[in-house]
Amino acid sequence: MVKIGQLAVVGATGAVGKEVCTLLERRSLSVGTLSLLASARSAGQSIKVNDRNITVQELTEKSFHGVDYAIFSAGGGVSKKFAPIAKAAGCVVIDNSSAFRMDSDVPLVVPEINPGDLDYHQGIIANPNCSTIIMNMVVWPLHRENPVRRIAVSTYQAASGAGQAAMQELTSQTADVLAGWPVEPKVLSHLIAFNLFSHDTPIGQDGYNQEERKMIDETRKIFHVPDLPITATCVRVPIPRAHSESINLSFENPISASDAREILSTAPGVRVVDDAIANHFPMPIEATGQDDCLVGRIRQDVSQPGGCGLELFVCGDQIRKGAALNAVQILECLAG
Repeated sequence: MVKIGQLAVVGATGAVGKEVCTLLERRSLSVGTLSLLASARSAGQSIKVNDRNITVQELTEKSFHGVDYAIFSAGGGVSKKFAPIAKAAGCVVIDNSSAFRMDSDVPLVVPEINPGDLDYHQGIIANPNCSTIIMNMVVWPLHRENPVRRIAVSTYQAASGAGQAAMQELTSQTADVLAGWPVEPKVLSHLIAFNLFSHDTPIGQDGYNQEERKMIDETRKIFHVPDLPITATCVRVPIPRAHSESINLSFENPISASDAREILSTAPGVRVVDDAIANHFPMPIEATGQDDCLVGRIRQDVSQPGGCGLELFVCGDQIRKGAALNAVQILECLAG
């Protein structure tokens, strides 16, 4: 049992914040005092945690006095303003936003990959991007056995990646389209029902959008390989929850599909779903609500010479391992 004195969850009424509260019930965590914090608009709501109804309080600059740890899931703007305040109050911050991920003095951590980086934190620890986490849960175990020399990934990202409002918009748009009613996107930039589109984050001068750049830069930081060749294409798809990714890898040495299956079958947080006879492979509907990332379609890349290439398909719950669970696991490492 991991014991924690005082814990705050910032953004407790959002999709990730609610998932954190659910995980606090499921994991071996004993929290003395739990503060649920959100905007003034959400304050006053009640959330049940461990059979206790806890009233959500308004997030203010005084919210962190006496708090040992805080999990932030309220967006970059909130993190940039309040994380330094929490740190100054003696609180260790685990931040789900992109605000601090690439800061040189902030560790960017996936506990199954680089828990040792927590040793040099200075009060703020960053949770990686959801797509980065899901990809690297399967790439890292392989990389540890046989160094990866290049990653090419295409993502199929669920509406959940844009928050609770986007998930609701997918549901309402689907009903409207089926009813023949006109649809006007409000949360997402384009129609999401029966459609897919390039991830609508800003595009840089190099042609990569912000989501793609996160996967590239964050993976290099987590792996401690600053020049690792990576390319990414990120796409939003009409799936409520759980991201999918097609991953192509180049290795330093030859590796077979059977070798990869054996390595991944014992990797923590990974479950191999690779039944060619039944044509059963990872699906977002089966990854939804699961702690593990599902990996399958494990096969040799016949276009790469010397048996040094692999193809994989991965599905992982964006809200669970891609955000809330990873943050809670970091908390367990710090407190345990």
